[in-house]
Amino acid sequence: MRDTSTDAITGVRPPVQQGFWPVRRPVRDLLGMPETLMRVGSLELKLAVTKKDVRRAQKMRYRVFFEHGEAVPDAMSALRRRDICPFDRLCDHLLVIDHAHLDRLGRRKPAVVGAYRLLRQDVAERHGGFYSAQEFDVAPLLARHSGKRFLELGRSCVLPQYRSKRTLELLWRGVWAYVRHHRIDAMIGCASLPGADAARHADALAFLAQHASAPEAWSVRALPHRRIAMRAAEPVTIDARRALAALPPLVKGYLRLGAGFGDGAVADAQFGVTDVFVVMPVADIDVRYVEHFSGAVGSLAA
Repeated sequence: MRDTSTDAITGVRPPVQQGFWPVRRPVRDLLGMPETLMRVGSLELKLAVTKKDVRRAQKMRYRVFFEHGEAVPDAMSALRRRDICPFDRLCDHLLVIDHAHLDRLGRRKPAVVGAYRLLRQDVAERHGGFYSAQEFDVAPLLARHSGKRFLELGRSCVLPQYRSKRTLELLWRGVWAYVRHHRIDAMIGCASLPGADAARHADALAFLAQHASAPEAWSVRALPHRRIAMRAAEPVTIDARRALAALPPLVKGYLRLGAGFGDGAVADAQFGVTDVFVVMPVADIDVRYVEHFSGAVGSLAA
């Protein structure tokens, strides 16, 4: 009997398997975007379309967060050695794949080496809201900009040996292609500082609060029961250069793009990080980066 069922989330009907030949079973509808966005040398920038694609991303995230980072896996993630999250079924997944990657036995085997998780507002609202709403009160922001389209960025990670400008730029070219295709007005999400002890990041948090706070119209506060103040009770002198140097590369990248940061940080004990809220209205992104990524995006459609 043929399987004519559809995926409960995406509504995509899987292809029928003919004989014994394996087939790819799409679970994501890319809504007109191409699966492969770009190739640079051995690196491919693509969007996940199958369950296998998502599982490969989860395995890579597990290596970054749980093997190389300070995150503590739950029982299911530890058993399967994948970073498993319910939001994965709702999100689109942007992947960088190295087709010349060498596995632990020295064999050449394509592997996911970088990823971003993308959750559009229309999808989030149909399934309970944004992931970041577990830590930050995003509802007032959405209400103030009810006519705008929001995109949540999350689970950003790259394998240590691939943390180069080329890999990060590929991911951002993909994000920008997605933003333009879906006519996104603002990007939001959590950015993480390593270590759940916020005291370790006192200078960095104070720097963000003093020099990069989002304007009131775009501001978001951490949930009251989880909020950690980013400013000291008494005014202190901050070594701006030292504080900036202490920020993770991703946070520095957001700063260069012109991002604003929310009011209050949140300690995430499971992932061993301190989260801050990031908001990037597309219209406010530094024109230099718009031109740079727009040029790259234009070549994707050629």
